[in-house]
Amino acid sequence: MNTSVRRVIRVYVASSALTTLAASIIWGVHTLFLISSGLDIFEVMVVNTVFTFAQLLFEVPTGVVADTLGRKVSFLASIALIGISTLLVLAAGRAGLGITGFIASSIALALGWTFQSGSVEAWLVDELDHVGWLGHKDRVFALGGMSAQVTMFVGTISGGLLGQMDLAWPFYVRSVLLVACFGLVAFAMEERGFARRHLGLRTFRSEAVTILRDGVAFGWRHRVVRPLLLESAAVGAFFMFGFYSLQPLLLDLMGRDLVWLAAAVTGAGALSGVAGNAIAARLMGAEARPRPTRVMFAASAAMAVAAAGVASVGVLAPAAGGFAPVLLAAVAWMVMTGAMGVMQPVRRSFINAHIPSRQRATVLSFDALFEDAGATAGQPALGWVSRAFSIPVAWMIGSVVVAAALPLYRRAERADAEGGHAGA
Repeated sequence: MNTSVRRVIRVYVASSALTTLAASIIWGVHTLFLISSGLDIFEVMVVNTVFTFAQLLFEVPTGVVADTLGRKVSFLASIALIGISTLLVLAAGRAGLGITGFIASSIALALGWTFQSGSVEAWLVDELDHVGWLGHKDRVFALGGMSAQVTMFVGTISGGLLGQMDLAWPFYVRSVLLVACFGLVAFAMEERGFARRHLGLRTFRSEAVTILRDGVAFGWRHRVVRPLLLESAAVGAFFMFGFYSLQPLLLDLMGRDLVWLAAAVTGAGALSGVAGNAIAARLMGAEARPRPTRVMFAASAAMAVAAAGVASVGVLAPAAGGFAPVLLAAVAWMVMTGAMGVMQPVRRSFINAHIPSRQRATVLSFDALFEDAGATAGQPALGWVSRAFSIPVAWMIGSVVVAAALPLYRRAERADAEGGHAGA
């Protein structure tokens, strides 16, 4: 491995780790902060739905920036916007602005995250190709995933401890960490594998139309990629709801207001994600590599079973609480996130192998758009079920939705074996 390759991988791993550390420090307390500010579980999911719907709207316009001005510019814009919007979320809670204030700040957050979706992965693949990397890219994705999961563990645990004292403190710390992340990307990230193009107000519309057409041509019309887009929507319909509803579910199971406990279980999930990434790297680095679609199928099946396990614990556990049901739910959550850790690097490598370099950020953003669409539909629906019935009932429905996507991996496998291509 030459020096240029090592530098690219180091920058990718470091930026993934620091970005995730900054992001995750509020993940273990986000729902609790909104509830403490006067929202109920359904209103929390409405706020999250506005976030994902805004992401859906912004994916294509922000993809224009990544595919013209460059992936680095897009990444820097993302970091800056996420930092500003984090302070807006905090201000909305402190000023008692209610659901309206949180919706406004969520729209700003969504804009920030869409500047990032697809751009970092596209940068990595282009740079590795530029410096002559000949190895399997899923191993690099797994390495980045492991670093991100480790820092997610540190972030969620730290955020939980800070939140136990004051739920606002994690938001302040995230903003500081994002300043450090901005500096790292600005000074360490080079962009040599991508040719920038001019972007002006007059050309923005035509570029957006071109990118949307490319997303359809190289994404939706691609026989291998299309099933993965649909799978992304199905998993997205449940996973974000599951992540944010886990916190109040755990406190209900425990029967006590232990913020650190919810953060600790979220952090444990991050560690299991590290294990999943390590398994993926070993599997895909073996001489007899399994088919990527088979790995994704098995991982998704495990996710569906684990989600049903969390739901069962919630339904069967006594309302009085205790550590036993929390432990069972935590184990099921760790299985779920571990399976996600196995699937993600394999999926990223597989989908990137079917996308031309020029349209890479576009199709990856298109993939994120489908995930956003699923989350936009799933969160309010499952949030309503949570309020009308219970959170465990919503988890059981979510596990069925994830399981319903399993045949899509078989479809992608058949298309890949038949030489599926764009427009087929």
